[in-house]
Amino acid sequence: MIIPVPIKPGDKIRIVAPAGKLKKERVLPAVNWLRGKGYRVEIGKHVFSSHFQFSGTDDQRLYDLQEALNDPDTSAIICARGGYGTVRIIEMLDFAEFKRHPKWLVGYSDITALHLAIHNLGIASIHGTMPPFFFDKNGAGNENLNSLMNLIAGKNTVYEFNSEAKQRSGKASGELIGGNLSIVTSLLSTKYEIETEDKILFIEDIDEYLYHIDRMMFQLKFAGKLEKLAGLVVGDFTDVKDNDDTFGQTVEEVIWDAVKEYDFPVCFGLKAGHGDINLALTFGTKWELNVRNEMTILGTKL
Repeated sequence: MIIPVPIKPGDKIRIVAPAGKLKKERVLPAVNWLRGKGYRVEIGKHVFSSHFQFSGTDDQRLYDLQEALNDPDTSAIICARGGYGTVRIIEMLDFAEFKRHPKWLVGYSDITALHLAIHNLGIASIHGTMPPFFFDKNGAGNENLNSLMNLIAGKNTVYEFNSEAKQRSGKASGELIGGNLSIVTSLLSTKYEIETEDKILFIEDIDEYLYHIDRMMFQLKFAGKLEKLAGLVVGDFTDVKDNDDTFGQTVEEVIWDAVKEYDFPVCFGLKAGHGDINLALTFGTKWELNVRNEMTILGTKL
């Protein structure tokens, strides 16, 4: 796996919006903060464009992302937001120059499609916060931003967290992969399909019905994506919905049902995904997982 070079002040960061539209005031404070830290920041030409729910037409969003991928002077590409739309342009992307000049790709949610494509090229990326979520309500850099900047600068990272849900104790090490569960399952049986054997899978999601989550977990299972995992890390499942019939299980119980027959470690409670805290994770790099009853330690070096 190719790991892009850690970034430092003076390096160029490009901001692009391959999916949903957003307003300038949600991005410019982050741009100013990065510039204040000494980074050269360029905003894609069409980041603030609007085409229905998208940040510009498919061609406009493709242009900005392709330009960033091609630029040998760019050290990191930070996506401005998720939403929906990345899958509409991913097939038209040319990764030839990106493979010659790898750089960090940062984002989450709908950006999972890009993580999967890049991972299958053999290049690491970062599942992390995006510009609208860099700061707390007082305008100060938050835990999301701090964890992202630590990882993108190449610093070792260790997260410790607890969960009251049923977990499976054990230790594992391997490449961390995954992202948004809905995106991961939607790309099965495509050339962007996730490869999970001997890897630690991370999943999260938002605004899904419990029975949808159950269906997606069994879809992963039937596709053979669970049985050979090194470990499973479950992040935030926010704004989960139930139907009128009441599904009868929690999110944790739904996920446990799909993996209970295996023997790899399983943990819940990592603050990563669509919650207020969204800790950054490098996909494609080696992480170590230690699940001990209710407590879990996940780190790039333990």
